[in-house]
Amino acid sequence: MTAYVYIVRCSDSTLYTGWTYDVDKRILAHNNGSGAKYTRGRTPVLLCYTESFETKEEALSREMEIKKLKRSEKEKLLEC
Repeated sequence: MTAYVYIVRCSDSTLYTGWTYDVDKRILAHNNGSGAKYTRGRTPVLLCYTESFETKEEALSREMEIKKLKRSEKEKLLEC
């Protein structure tokens, strides 16, 4: 099963990074207010970036790498 790492931009311009097996379902959950605790109350969110991985472990590793980046470094990722 393919795992995805994603970055969304919340309505207040904050960036949130997560992982999922189903990007569309996860974005819908964020926009319905039932996504990650961090994005609740910050809807709507806009999908800005995705990467796909063969395993959950690879996706989690990449998610942690992205979370450690400074905002300016994340913004550079979004430009690609």
